Amino acid sequence: MTSPSQAAAETGDLTLEPEGTPGAPDGKGPDLAGRTPRQLAWIRFKRDKTGIVCAVVVALFVLIAIAAPLITKLYGKNAYDLYGQDDGLLNSYGLPIGANGGISGDHWFGVEPQLGRDVFALLIYGIRTSLLIALAVTVISVGTGVLFGLTQGYLSGKTDYFMGRFSDFMLSFPSQLFFIAFSPVAISLFVGVGDQEPWWVRPVVLIGVQFLLGWMSIGRLVRAQVLSLREREFVEAARISGASSWRIIRKELLPNISSTILVQSTLMLPVFVTAEAGLSFLGVGILPPTPDWGLMFQTGATFYKSDITFMFFPGIAMVIFVVAFNLLGDSVRDALDPKTLR
Repeated sequence: MTSPSQAAAETGDLTLEPEGTPGAPDGKGPDLAGRTPRQLAWIRFKRDKTGIVCAVVVALFVLIAIAAPLITKLYGKNAYDLYGQDDGLLNSYGLPIGANGGISGDHWFGVEPQLGRDVFALLIYGIRTSLLIALAVTVISVGTGVLFGLTQGYLSGKTDYFMGRFSDFMLSFPSQLFFIAFSPVAISLFVGVGDQEPWWVRPVVLIGVQFLLGWMSIGRLVRAQVLSLREREFVEAARISGASSWRIIRKELLPNISSTILVQSTLMLPVFVTAEAGLSFLGVGILPPTPDWGLMFQTGATFYKSDITFMFFPGIAMVIFVVAFNLLGDSVRDALDPKTLR
């Protein structure tokens, strides 16, 4: 029996395939290669102008925190030097003589009341202090919460019940009141009566007390997702094939909750930044002369009647940082899960 192509060749009526068609060997056709979920998420994220702008702002804050010593060296001022007394920038009441907090060509954001330190240098180093503490709390809290939620959701049963009650117990503590009340107690565990307080005590205590009440939310979220995923067909197939529990968690469950972990991390970090600044503002966090945003708010709140400028620069920096991080978290969530698009 003659095939249609052979009949067409015998009659001379043979239609050639046009050049550049999909799958053509010359490679001129359109690229029909499939994209991975990460590539699709990156394409969606690049289309979100708000997310791109916020990512640039966040990257700028991180870069400033890393390069703080270099920036202040080029600026010519230090965050620990007292310029008010030596340069005659403060009056007899310890307030800047110049207008707007002593803003000038030598001191771009003015000088600090009482001590006379440069506000711009304090702001640069304050970013570093607040961001490093918040980043450490976020990493530890996310790691603990993910491990707790994975264990609780995968094992379920009595393990889920008792771990859930422990999580409920931790959530019952009022976080802000706990931070304020427990921080001095934790500091006293490291420093004896009459002893000088080492520099590392305050950061360690701030990280510890925020971590204690900061991991439960992501733990509950991971637990809920794992309870749903563990009954899915691909997990059952892996279990039937003889895969160990560790392999199922590492290969099947973790990749499917990675987007949730990433989004929650971007939303938790600014919360810890503001919590750290709040504790320092209340006097149970970082203490002078260490530069910190909370201490700058404390100074601004004390002298705002004489000049609102002291509150302006740390306030604007905090607002921009928190808003940029929150919007970045929303954009990352929308890129990873298009069903949540606004």
